[in-house]
Amino acid sequence: MFDVGTILVIAGLGLIAGTIGGMLGLGGSNIMIPGLVILFGQTTRQGFNQHLYQAAAMIVNVCVAVAATWRHYQAGAIVPKVIRTMLPAAIAAILLGVWVSNRSAFSGTQGPILLGRVMACFLVYVIAMNIRRMFRQSRPVDAPLDLTYVTTPRSATVGTVMGFFAGLVGVGGGGIATPLQQVILNLRLRNCIANSAAVMCFSSIVGATYKNATLPAHGVAIHDSLMIAALLAPTAIFGATIGGKLTHVLPVRTVRFVFILLMIAAAWKMAAI
Repeated sequence: MFDVGTILVIAGLGLIAGTIGGMLGLGGSNIMIPGLVILFGQTTRQGFNQHLYQAAAMIVNVCVAVAATWRHYQAGAIVPKVIRTMLPAAIAAILLGVWVSNRSAFSGTQGPILLGRVMACFLVYVIAMNIRRMFRQSRPVDAPLDLTYVTTPRSATVGTVMGFFAGLVGVGGGGIATPLQQVILNLRLRNCIANSAAVMCFSSIVGATYKNATLPAHGVAIHDSLMIAALLAPTAIFGATIGGKLTHVLPVRTVRFVFILLMIAAAWKMAAI
């Protein structure tokens, strides 16, 4: 189906997405989806459009999240009290998000392009949040864990917002959940990253299953999604194990800077200007 060069490019894309995703608590879709758009386009190939790329990326999100979560668990960074409420809220909301992404407004010839522009808006948000966090004073790594603001309503709010946008644009949701936890739950960055990855392990399974099951309605073959995911996943998993470890041993600022540059280029491409 793909020539050797294309396979290598997809594998390389998975490695980059997995490494950065594992390090920053993302599923990696922020990199995978724009990369697939650049590689295959939105309308140049029958059945290859935004819906396909989101479906494939959502499968890989699971792999990235599981690999990264193991590293975060070993580092003792996951906060169970947050996960207990955030997870069910995210699962319910991701189903709603996928349902919205399948509405008629995002179907037909122009629908996938519109959905891509919705993702471009989301990437602008991710860029803004990462720029803000680059220049903000970080909490000391060894500061005690403060659970004062970790309540059921607050954790549910984070999970709901995370899940909805994850389902709508086909991302893991960490780009939203991580900063929201910092603001709403007042947790340390590394705990926020770990919690986001842990929730994605389960919410992404639900979202990926639903999204792939609805692909035929958009003229997209499920086996194409599975094929692309199979090419992305091995290197993404390898990258996520590295990224998940680097989260706890390297300063994040340099990686965040590179990530911002990638997201600017991706947002421009997804906007199809």
